[in-house]
Amino acid sequence: MISWVLLALGVFMAGPPVPAGPEPVMTIGRLHYEGGGDWYANPSSLPNLLTALRTRTSLRVATTEKVVTLRDDDLWTVPYLYMTGHGNVHWGDRDLPTLRRYLEQGGFLHADDNYGMDASIRRELGRLFPDHPLVEVPLDHPIYHLVYDFPKGLPKIHEHDKKPAQGFGIFLNGRLAVYYTYQSDLGDGWEDPQVHKDPPETRESAIRMGVNLFTYAVGYGG
Repeated sequence: MISWVLLALGVFMAGPPVPAGPEPVMTIGRLHYEGGGDWYANPSSLPNLLTALRTRTSLRVATTEKVVTLRDDDLWTVPYLYMTGHGNVHWGDRDLPTLRRYLEQGGFLHADDNYGMDASIRRELGRLFPDHPLVEVPLDHPIYHLVYDFPKGLPKIHEHDKKPAQGFGIFLNGRLAVYYTYQSDLGDGWEDPQVHKDPPETRESAIRMGVNLFTYAVGYGG
């Protein structure tokens, strides 16, 4: 797998060049998508995950996320593209080739259903890769074991429909390029404790899963 750690050194990808400057760090890109869904949901989630990455791994990451659209040059500087929300997701026809190229060149998309985006994200992923079906990620995949061990797979953070949490994915040449977290509310578990008042062990499981995902996305140890 291509390592996005190399991107932090300014030596990766066929997108716009990474500007020279102080020693660069990696961050998470929050995808500002179209369709009317609340792409901005869970505002404290990504800063908290970035804090965990800085304190629990040797990865050099920023303190804040970077909001990007599929038409921004900054898209090519984020190894982990995160999207969430409760409503409709839509990618324009001119944006689909860009997202496809981002993923084919080593990028990672995490779609985190915050309860309400399931139908639209499945539709859009079908448009994005019509020849690559969304499949359940097997429990022996590195995302469940890379830093922290999740032998039962994706943790369940919040209950909605009495369904188990499931992690689905799209694989490109054997690499997990898209990961879709369903019936989990993973991002809710990354939020500040007072937001949802989840038990500490629930928030810890969510943070640990997030650390695994980012670590896999950048190719660190992958």
